[in-house]
Amino acid sequence: MEKLNEWASHGGRQQVWKHASAATGTDMVFSLFLPAGKGPFPLVTWLSGLTCTHANVTEKGEYREACARLGLAFLAPDTSPRNHAGGEGVADDPAYDLGQGAGFYVDATEAPWAPHFRMWRYVTQELPEIAAQHFPLDMARQGIMGHSMGGHGALTVALRNPGRYRSVSAFAPIVAPAQVPWGEKAFTAYLGPDRSSWAQHDAVALIDNGARVPDLLVDVGEADSFLETQLKPDLLDAACRRAGQPLTLRRQPGYDHSYYFISSFMADHLAWHAERLR
Repeated sequence: MEKLNEWASHGGRQQVWKHASAATGTDMVFSLFLPAGKGPFPLVTWLSGLTCTHANVTEKGEYREACARLGLAFLAPDTSPRNHAGGEGVADDPAYDLGQGAGFYVDATEAPWAPHFRMWRYVTQELPEIAAQHFPLDMARQGIMGHSMGGHGALTVALRNPGRYRSVSAFAPIVAPAQVPWGEKAFTAYLGPDRSSWAQHDAVALIDNGARVPDLLVDVGEADSFLETQLKPDLLDAACRRAGQPLTLRRQPGYDHSYYFISSFMADHLAWHAERLR
């Protein structure tokens, strides 16, 4: 563990850490906000979207005031393994929606991705173990949230780990990646052409197959250019109605896919998490 940065903020501490990951076989970087006090603090994990690192939400998410006020720790990992400090060996692709910055929170089984792209194992096993070992966190009180590709990750991680997360929310999630171009491209590359293996990483399919969480909060922007082609929130709404899965789906007029949208409703989401993590 190497602390890369630390800043005082809202009475708490914003930190950035690097560590050697057994899951990815690379160095991984994450950010962590700890509010004032000794803890242990309930933990909200944030999963970011395509092209992002830990830094996007850390710099643009405007979560610290709410976390400090509500007594929440906020953990934000990277979205994929990377070649750090001029290193080599991690596969990549020229496209923004595949390779480094686009891990899709799966464990790849296909070449050339399989040796390092094991983000499912990283976010569900290794990172929580590191967080519990090194920081004053109450791992019995966890929430998870994310944006776009990270919204897909938050939904699927929670649905496949029943009882671990007391609260789950998402901004503009890819709810049915097996049915949209982003997901079809990534899943074919990482998991292979057999679509039966994709269902465990598709929130709509998981809900249709019986997976449940206590409730869900999802915000989408009505001016989001990806709404109808990649996100398809109506598919999640329909799946939750069929299954009796509680869902609060809010359509926000005028908002797009950006962090201007996320930061506008971040405090709402964190208050929703805090209520369930008390």
